[in-house]
Amino acid sequence: MSNNIFISHYYKDDDKVQKLKAKLKKSGYEVRNFSVDSTKHKDGRTPTKQVIERYLRIRITLAKTFICVIGDKTHTRPWVDFEIKEAIRQGKQIIGIYNHGDKDKVIIPDALRRHGVDILGWNSTDKLGEIIENGNESISNPDEFNYSIQRVKC
Repeated sequence: MSNNIFISHYYKDDDKVQKLKAKLKKSGYEVRNFSVDSTKHKDGRTPTKQVIERYLRIRITLAKTFICVIGDKTHTRPWVDFEIKEAIRQGKQIIGIYNHGDKDKVIIPDALRRHGVDILGWNSTDKLGEIIENGNESISNPDEFNYSIQRVKC
């Protein structure tokens, strides 16, 4: 089954996104990544902030799952912050995943931390695939995650 996902990341972590997609594919999960690179516009011009925001909103809307790849600079990136807040606003399934080897060395982006999303280690591809396929109810051991809260709708 194919799943539409949006992978939010700092552009210098593009290689990690490619590795993550390859790991998911190797584990039998087919994903279509709807994330964007704001420097590549169809007519070659640098797009305005409003154009980028509109495009990101559309791409996040098309995705079932929002994944944030967390590296050492992720928490400082304004577009990552925008993407996380937009995914929260749209009620998307949100998952964080640490870059390989960064689990104990990085700062979690504020929006992820405040929203209380599940954050997986880099080698948790099978668990990530299960969550993409089945939602957070597929989590069998919530103690594996750094941030896990019960959400209550008011």
